[in-house]
Amino acid sequence: MDIVKTFFNGAVLLESLPLLLTGLWVTIQLGVASIVAGLILGLAVALLRIYGPGPIAAIAKVYIDIFRSIPILVLLILVYYALPFVGIRLTSFWAAWSALTFVSGAYTAEIFRAGIEAIPKGQFEASEALGLGYRYMMVDVVLPQAIRIVIPPLTNNCINVIKDTALASVVAMPDLLKQATQAQALAANPTPLIGAAVIYIALLWPLVALVSRLEARFRRGIS
Repeated sequence: MDIVKTFFNGAVLLESLPLLLTGLWVTIQLGVASIVAGLILGLAVALLRIYGPGPIAAIAKVYIDIFRSIPILVLLILVYYALPFVGIRLTSFWAAWSALTFVSGAYTAEIFRAGIEAIPKGQFEASEALGLGYRYMMVDVVLPQAIRIVIPPLTNNCINVIKDTALASVVAMPDLLKQATQAQALAANPTPLIGAAVIYIALLWPLVALVSRLEARFRRGIS
């Protein structure tokens, strides 16, 4: 069997390209929406985990532990197939968005917590000595320094979120992988899957390189 015609068939790839590009757009939409929501959720949970009252901090810790432990695929299936039994029906997009956001938020919360706790205590003491309130201390002093620390791991987490969007295909989400699988079935040829893999690499490789540069820059202490 000719491996080129089987896996690298140019005619099949060109025929399936519209489907792949449609799936890529859905993947980007889902990935960006989940990343933004996960960042907001993660920062809020991290602040509650560190500075919230005892019961609230405990709830935040339980949330982080649970959603870092549960596989996204299992959570996605539960959200999409189990919630209708309690009267909550979500489209495939919002089910995937919910699963990705809750898991991403848990990891993001730990990243922010580590970044905030890495700030020297002298920064907090200096803020208090200057009479800064909690909000101004966090916004003007702590978070700008913490964000510099957490940018590399946050970027790495964003890459993982985009890769995990491929799991949405199990709930009929027309993402890149789902469209590639459909194109493969229509053409009876695996070339569309190879095309999808190349698109994923082209999309994520620059982000991977960015993480490496950010980590190197942080190690050198360049602001």
